[in-house]
Amino acid sequence: MKFKTMMIIKAVVCLALGVPIVLIPSFVYSIFGLALDPAGSFAAREYGAGMIGILLITWFARNALESQARWAITLGLCIYDAIGFVVSLIAAITSLLNPLGWSVVVLYLFLAVGFGYFLIRSPQPAANTRAT
Repeated sequence: MKFKTMMIIKAVVCLALGVPIVLIPSFVYSIFGLALDPAGSFAAREYGAGMIGILLITWFARNALESQARWAITLGLCIYDAIGFVVSLIAAITSLLNPLGWSVVVLYLFLAVGFGYFLIRSPQPAANTRAT
């Protein structure tokens, strides 16, 4: 898989989930067996806003050439998705999520492994020593 393809997949996931979470968080979370009170809806909307931010980063960086910035974006996305995987896995194992919640676990795992692949394939570039 190409880096560009991985970034587009991440952008589409963030679009498909981030926008609905901002607009109708209770409905989206109910699909996975969760009920939100007003504080939970606020937190969900904040998460959705973060996903929209990641959508923009992944979409506009999809054609980035190998550089320190591309490596940093890839590292950040890998760690973000790895943490999402662990948190979602715990929620699924403890039956906090309904069976559909396992799709979230698998999605986070796919994204974490995908971005991890690009980290391994393209080690961190040397620092630019030019003064700015």
